[in-house]
This record gives sequence, C-alpha cells and structure tokens, in this order.
Amino acid sequence: MFLLDYLDSSIKKLKANTANILTLFNLSFGGFSILFALKNELKLSLLLIFIAALADRFDGIIARKFNIESELGKQLDSMSDIISFGVAPPLLLYQGILFEYGAPGMFFTVLYIGCGAFRLAKFNISESNGYFTGLPITAAGCLLTLSFLAIPYISSQSFIFLIIILSFLMVSTFKLKKV
Repeated sequence: MFLLDYLDSSIKKLKANTANILTLFNLSFGGFSILFALKNELKLSLLLIFIAALADRFDGIIARKFNIESELGKQLDSMSDIISFGVAPPLLLYQGILFEYGAPGMFFTVLYIGCGAFRLAKFNISESNGYFTGLPITAAGCLLTLSFLAIPYISSQSFIFLIIILSFLMVSTFKLKKV
C-alpha cells in the first residue's frame, strides 16, 4: 500500500511540474545556444533557439491543459525566455555579423537584451487581459534568429536596423491579441 501511495504521489508531482520541466528545457536549449554561439558554431546555435521556442510553446499549452499554471511557473518562464530569446538571438547575430560594427554592434546587441528584460518585467507585473502589450520576446527572438539565415543575402546595415526595430517593438505600447 505504501508503494502505491508513493507512486501516486510521485505521478501527481510529476504532472504538476511537467510545464516547469519543459520551461527548464527551454532555458537549457537557450543556454547551450549561447555556448555554441561563443564557440562560433552558429548553425547549431540557431537550431537550439528554435528547439527552445518549441519547448516554450509546449510549456504554456501543458500548463493550461492540466490547469497547473502558477506564479512560480510564470517567473521561471520569464527567466528562461530572457536566456533563450533575449540573449541567445542577439548574441547569434552579433557573432554572425554585428561584430563588424565594433562598439555600435555591441551597443545594439545589449540594447536588445535590455529591452527584452524590460518587456518581460513589465509583462510579469501586468494583469493578463487577453492581449500582449508590445511584441512578445519569443516572437522578437525568433524573428531575429530567422534573420540570421539572410546574412549572405542582405546588407549588414539591415541587421542593425532590424535589431533596433525589434528592441523598440518589445517595449512599445501597441496591443497584440494572445493566441
């Protein structure tokens, strides 16, 4: 009887933490993406950001499906998102092309990170009303990551403008309906 109670308790704990486990996968893939970008393995870094995005998408779906949303999960999700979509994508782009601009390339990389952190902090203290205010960091990070594939095809200045635009869209006040 003790073993069955233990197993039942363990299964309930695992179910209750499924979304958080997926969130930690998001964070892990983002962290590995950063490490691979630093080693100049940029295609692998790009792939890991997109895998992080999948984990991020599924953690929310699982949390809502099992009704296991929590304040801890919301905070953990934001901490993971700043790594996977706030630091990894601009670092990938910096390593891929923005380094050519020296200090301005560094400045705009850090600007994006700061705007992403500000956007997440603002989201965490706001009421959920069915709308995002500003561009979600996940969308901005995925767009920035996807732009990496265009490096051979468009001018390097375009990436400076893209990172500035995405930075300001994250902290802007336009409303975007949640899906």
